[in-house]
Amino acid sequence: MNFGRNIFLTALGLIVLSLSSLAFLLAQNPEKGGKYSYSCGGIVRGDRSAKTIALIFTGGDFYDGGEIILKTLKERNIRATFFFTGDFYRNAGTLELIPKLVQAEHYLGPHSDKHLLYCTWEKRDSLLVDRAQFQSDLLANYREMKRFGIDEKSRYFMPAYEWYNDSVTVWAKQMDVTLINYTPGTLSSADYTIPSERNYRPTEAIFQSILDYEKKDPNGLNGFFLLTHIGTHPERTDKFYRRLGELLDILISKGYRFVRIDEMF
Repeated sequence: MNFGRNIFLTALGLIVLSLSSLAFLLAQNPEKGGKYSYSCGGIVRGDRSAKTIALIFTGGDFYDGGEIILKTLKERNIRATFFFTGDFYRNAGTLELIPKLVQAEHYLGPHSDKHLLYCTWEKRDSLLVDRAQFQSDLLANYREMKRFGIDEKSRYFMPAYEWYNDSVTVWAKQMDVTLINYTPGTLSSADYTIPSERNYRPTEAIFQSILDYEKKDPNGLNGFFLLTHIGTHPERTDKFYRRLGELLDILISKGYRFVRIDEMF
């Protein structure tokens, strides 16, 4: 009797394990049945069947586009998502901007207190921080947010440099924080680049890359996390945010709706 019971329990355990593995694979490979797209455990795209876009801005050192972006969004009744470092929240120059973003009901979240690089560029699985360092830094970011009345419900997080690995995703999850990253495929995240560097991308190229991707992807920009920056280095005079309104108007005319990151799920 015990032998038969052990066989049953073993078989049941294998079934549960198989189902768990299948669920994990579906989550990591959305084309095979999952609803969202993932990279190293972080969510990088929402539902491809929904004509919605999450417009995301990150901020660390610069904030020169803040007022222009705020005005552009207000004119179109759009709520966006902003991920800022702790240093950005502490910056005396942002003390008037951040309350305006909160009052306009945009989503504000953390971007690493000190903008840490979590793993090497050359070998993504080589960590530069441990779990304690990661968690301490993120908690410091949340403390700065709290000064502006941004409470613990802000549980979505974009990693610094938009660079991380699966360990960082797990550490965030242990803090009840969901790691998200931008959707790849366009040059939108290159709006911070400057002419003196080899990776420089002019605004026209960035703008066109978004429209080109929208045409070539069978799902267009559905569920897209479209990342740009709230400010860029003074050396970049070709500011992408000055053409933000033009881009939004084109996408709105195509039927897209812009939502906060927490409204994507």
